Formats: sequence, structure tokens, C-alpha cells
Amino acid sequence: MQIRRLVPADAPAYQALRLAALRESPAAFSASYEDECGTPLPAIEAHMAPDSGRYRFGAFDGDALVGVVGVGRESGYKLHHKAFVGGMVVAPAWRKQGVGRQLLAHALAFADAMPGLRQVTLTITAGNAPALALYASMGFCVFGQEPRALCVGGQFHDTIYMLREVTTGAAGDRCAPAAPCSP
Repeated sequence: MQIRRLVPADAPAYQALRLAALRESPAAFSASYEDECGTPLPAIEAHMAPDSGRYRFGAFDGDALVGVVGVGRESGYKLHHKAFVGGMVVAPAWRKQGVGRQLLAHALAFADAMPGLRQVTLTITAGNAPALALYASMGFCVFGQEPRALCVGGQFHDTIYMLREVTTGAAGDRCAPAAPCSP
């Protein structure tokens, strides 16, 4: 199993895996199959460009993409101490084999190396016990729940919010001093 950052050439395999997941488990994602099936391949390729500021990692068995996860840093000065993980997908044939754990470990190592990062957040749909167990085993704690966050096929689903604190490389519990604004 090789885990690496996705590049534009991976866009067709990424799109196929993501669309299959959205169709198979619509309540597991805030995006819908209907929203994403019309996304043109060049738009996905642009998100995978090295200078895009977006980071998606894929798990490959040979040339086959079998899992993905995204990680990113919050934008804005007041939010720069936070990162997020999302879009985790593992192909059904590869579940319960440690692929999700390897992907998450890779994403967290990447996030932990971000200067000044203090915490990583994620969301999952309530009732997704395997995902909840994986995230908890990797240091995430539940800090909230949003009732009726998603409506899928006329049925409401709650969203669980989770957080993992980053301790390595953190310089105390203080925010960076505010820089004066330029006139």
C-alpha cells in the first residue's frame, strides 16, 4: 500500500471513487451525488495542482486508488491555528484492512507539521460507529453534535464534531500577536 498526495492525473480515479461513495452512502457526506456528478474533470484536476493549497492523499494498491482523505488549514488570521480533515473514502473491498487508519495517520502527520497548528477538526454523521471508533483511536474527541444537520431522502441526520489537539511543536497556549493593519 502506497500513500501519496494526489496529482491532477489522479482526478479520474478520484472522481470515480468519490461518486461511488456518495451514491453508496449518501448520509455520510454533506455533498451529494447530484451536486458532484456534474463536476468537470478540469475543476477536480485544478484542486489537485501542487499550488492549489488543497491536499488530498490517496491510498494505492499498485495503480488502483482504494482510498482518499483530504486535509487543509483554515483560512483567515483568527483561524490559522486550526486544520480540518474530511472527505475520507475507502473502497468497500478495502475496508477493515487498516487503509483508513493509514490514510488518517498520513493526513495527521502532514497537518502536525504545519507551523503553529494547535488543533485538527472533523465531522462525521451520527451513527457511523466504525468512523467514530477510528477517529477516537487516533486521538479525536467529540465536542459537539448538530441535530438535523443533513437531510437525505427526507430523513434527517445529526453531525458529530470532533477535535484532536496538536501538541508537538506548539509554542505555549498563546495566539500569535496581532500584526498592525496597513493603512
